[in-house]
Amino acid sequence: MNGIQSVNTVADALATSKRMVATVYLCQALTFMLAGLPLIVGVIINFIGRKEAQGTWLESHFNWQIKTTWVVLAGFALSGATFYMGLGFFILLITTLWMIYRITLGWFALNDNKSIGN
Repeated sequence: MNGIQSVNTVADALATSKRMVATVYLCQALTFMLAGLPLIVGVIINFIGRKEAQGTWLESHFNWQIKTTWVVLAGFALSGATFYMGLGFFILLITTLWMIYRITLGWFALNDNKSIGN
């Protein structure tokens, strides 16, 4: 009986972590409509939930999302700093396309119950 209970606990923890990862992908996608705030909310969720996913296939998604957030924030900042030179628009475009790519790739991997690459 105790073994079954521990299996259910592990399964519940994985399900919770998977929901957190899905929520963060949603937050990242909503970033385009809500001026970046969901991106910050998503990375906070990542840091809260990453420890629970440690050692599972979901850990790669948490790390993937955290890296996505930091690179996107850097891209947005660089874009803002260089917008007056005309370069900022291109940096913003590249950053946005890269973010869409990472969200899409991550979402499909999550739905296939697969880790996301390095």
